[in-house]
Amino acid sequence: MRPLVKLCIAVASIATLGAQAATAAAPAKPPVAYRAPRTATGAPDLQGLWTNTALTFLQRPPIFKALIATDKEEAMMIGLFKSMTGNLTNPAPIDPKLPAPPVVKEAPQADYLEMDLHLARIDGQPRTSWLVEPADGRLPFTDAEKKARAAAEKAPEVFDNVEDRDTQERCLTAIGSPEGPPMMNTGFNGHYQILQTRDYVAIQVEMNHDVRIIRMADRTHLPAAIDPWLGDSVGWWEGDTLVVETTNLNVKGHVYSLGGGFRYSPKTKITERFTRTAKDQILYEFSVDDPQVFTKVWKAQMPMRAAKGPIYEYACHEGNYSLPNILAGGRMADKAAK
Repeated sequence: MRPLVKLCIAVASIATLGAQAATAAAPAKPPVAYRAPRTATGAPDLQGLWTNTALTFLQRPPIFKALIATDKEEAMMIGLFKSMTGNLTNPAPIDPKLPAPPVVKEAPQADYLEMDLHLARIDGQPRTSWLVEPADGRLPFTDAEKKARAAAEKAPEVFDNVEDRDTQERCLTAIGSPEGPPMMNTGFNGHYQILQTRDYVAIQVEMNHDVRIIRMADRTHLPAAIDPWLGDSVGWWEGDTLVVETTNLNVKGHVYSLGGGFRYSPKTKITERFTRTAKDQILYEFSVDDPQVFTKVWKAQMPMRAAKGPIYEYACHEGNYSLPNILAGGRMADKAAK
């Protein structure tokens, strides 16, 4: 987990640089000239392999002044990230035909990350945040939520029970929340495969081997007592755009992303929009409505690029061998304290 810790430290360091700005450019609109290909049932075809890896964060780091970055700002962001992560970032693809690496005490950290070390582009313009509303690119937490988050940061870690540990650590949800919703960019295993039928859309998420199942024939949500990790998703078409509404999100889960995250509450409703804007790109938009956590509905945009693949197995499983070690370490700490 050390490379991931180093990545998180880098993200936190970048997020504290400079002063926060509040101006932003208007959200870009997808090109109107492009018409997506059709499936056998006549629906816009979103199928294929896609990726959303990028150096853009959910929230706008203070080093940026607006939604669209200048060339100088992007170069600064890339330089800062590389300097803080060292050999952790290696954009070169891994050749699957190479033999097994030599046995060493510590594997090269560059093996863990496969990021596109550029800001994501929409309509050719580099984005400084996924957030487009509010205009300052920051999550609009309520005062109560801000206090709760501050208290949680100061609270000591609990090692008394497996269920006290984070869902990502327990392999119930993926690191960096790529499965969503909303589906965030992460540092590795950031591929998606979309499959469509008349009644369902399935999105296979590479990290944590999850598959999102979106019901197209029935827009009635499950009873509130049923709360899967990925929530309950129903979808419909608005022109060439797939609209997905998700409720019933498990409150033990949360979204952790580059540049910040948020928790789910029983009131969370997430609306996603998938529009194929080119042969090799999908414009992914999402909004989060949760009056228990946020003062207003906030909106974001993210490009998904066509990927060569393949999707690799991500062999994380609940109850993996690290959990007994974590709890055993807790018991050793208890004995030391006595």
